[in-house]
Amino acid sequence: MAASSPPRAAYYVQSPSHDDGENKTAASSFHSSPAASPPRSLGNHSRESSSSRFSAAKSGSSRRTAAAGGDGGKGGVAAGRGGGGGGGGGRRSPWMKEAAIEEEGLLMEDDDADGGGGGGGGFSSLPRRWRYALGFVGAFFALFFFFALILWGASHNQKPVVSINSITFHNFVIQAGTDASLVPTELSTVNATVRMTFRNTGSFFGVHVTAEPLTLYYYQLLMASGNVKYFYQSRKSSRHVAVAVVGDKVPLYGGGSGLSSTPVKGAPPAPVPLQLAVRFRSRAFVLGKLVKPKFLTNVQCSVRLDVAKLGKPVSLNKACSLV
Repeated sequence: MAASSPPRAAYYVQSPSHDDGENKTAASSFHSSPAASPPRSLGNHSRESSSSRFSAAKSGSSRRTAAAGGDGGKGGVAAGRGGGGGGGGGRRSPWMKEAAIEEEGLLMEDDDADGGGGGGGGFSSLPRRWRYALGFVGAFFALFFFFALILWGASHNQKPVVSINSITFHNFVIQAGTDASLVPTELSTVNATVRMTFRNTGSFFGVHVTAEPLTLYYYQLLMASGNVKYFYQSRKSSRHVAVAVVGDKVPLYGGGSGLSSTPVKGAPPAPVPLQLAVRFRSRAFVLGKLVKPKFLTNVQCSVRLDVAKLGKPVSLNKACSLV
């Protein structure tokens, strides 16, 4: 049988007392380094160290009995939950308190992260009610803008329609004369009435209508003009408009040398080609002043002034075009 190994030096560990109000005491221990001790030396020595720790805890518990009073039961429950032992009347050890404090700190950090704590900054740092209110306002404006965009797109597809129905020439005279500076020239006098129809095709809005002066041109010479009065046209409706076109003693300055309003050698004068033009401006206020589409309608017609047909309406249904 092999000789037994020489005995190892024993070491003792005494746990400190855990009183909150009392000074903590530490017992010195005479031991060798745990790292230097072999694993098999943990037999009897571990039992001796556990018995010393049990006796120290028991003595500390007996000293705290009078001071703890009614708190002994709570400490016993806490110690029983922690499994640290030391009797039913012992209180929680410091490392258990530190663990509980660390756990509570982690829980508080989680609550701050979930609740949008003040350290985050920005939108998440606002209170929840403010965030809901701002979200509601943003959603409302987004829906309102989307609705206005739909109205704007729908209204632009419902452009007003202008139709030039007829023109009636009442008077046409070419005579010699002088202009305002007494320069001799030929003068033209034209008196006519233009009838047209304005139709608003909008299904959910009315339009405010103005127009530039209606003009009659002989090539580049302005022969007569007339004004269209402002009017309002309700949705899905139409109206007939009559405009008086007048040109009184307009100087031609040689541009109308071939024009004549009287028969020549018993033959009626040749018809005079004229160009009729008008521009309508229509504006609708669909959603107050936020959605107000504007429409421009340009109409041009080719007209022939025949002296033999003075006083008779001349149809222009097929002589006009939109430009």
